[in-house]
Amino acid sequence: MPDQSTTYDLAAIPERLAALGLDDWSLDDGWLRRKFNTDGWPTTLMLVNAIGFLCEAAWHHADLSVTWGKVWVKLKTHSAGGITDKDFSLARKIEDLALWRPETGGPLEGTPNKFVSSGKKEK
Repeated sequence: MPDQSTTYDLAAIPERLAALGLDDWSLDDGWLRRKFNTDGWPTTLMLVNAIGFLCEAAWHHADLSVTWGKVWVKLKTHSAGGITDKDFSLARKIEDLALWRPETGGPLEGTPNKFVSSGKKEK
């Protein structure tokens, strides 16, 4: 059965990304895209598996490209022929999961490693 989700007009997508705080996501060739940098192969694999878990739980699957220290995520609702709320919702979950860190001063110490970062140059 085809997905009845409403697709977003391509011109509206950047504004929707900004409204959701998905500043590192972009529209490229009809896909929502995001690059994550990691501190190496083990972290890359952990991130891929974590994203895979979210996708499977959501029953909405991202396209991933993987190399040492980098994961590229692409989202589009194939059955609807474009970008839908499913894509924005999953992008938000992926963003929250990938960049989550324990709160400062909380009971969890947090890794001293670079771990996962946004695709942008670190300040």
